[in-house]
Amino acid sequence: MFTSARPFSGFAVDDISVAKEFYGEMLGMPVEEDHGMLTLQIGDGHRILAYPKEEHTPATFTILNFRVDDIDAAVEDLVGRGIVFQRYEGTDEKASVAVTARRSPGSTTLRVTSCRLSRNSP
Repeated sequence: MFTSARPFSGFAVDDISVAKEFYGEMLGMPVEEDHGMLTLQIGDGHRILAYPKEEHTPATFTILNFRVDDIDAAVEDLVGRGIVFQRYEGTDEKASVAVTARRSPGSTTLRVTSCRLSRNSP
């Protein structure tokens, strides 16, 4: 039954218009708004749903990871767009760049990384 299904992920946000501006304009991702929800286009035809939730409580974990080829260039570009990064304690300066995170609208944690998460990760 699910072998031919096309699964997708989703997460809640507290304000669709703020999320649309952040993902679409700040991050430059293609976004579509339909029926009060956003669809984020993330490459290879994959999509993620962002939906509004009243009294939204942000996740305490990373909900969206972006793997890039050049972490330094990616961070520099995002800082130039006004993105503010949070560095995790317990990492040296170079390692902290690889696990840099930004809290997005609704205080959801995003992660930018240049390393593979495991041998089997794409």
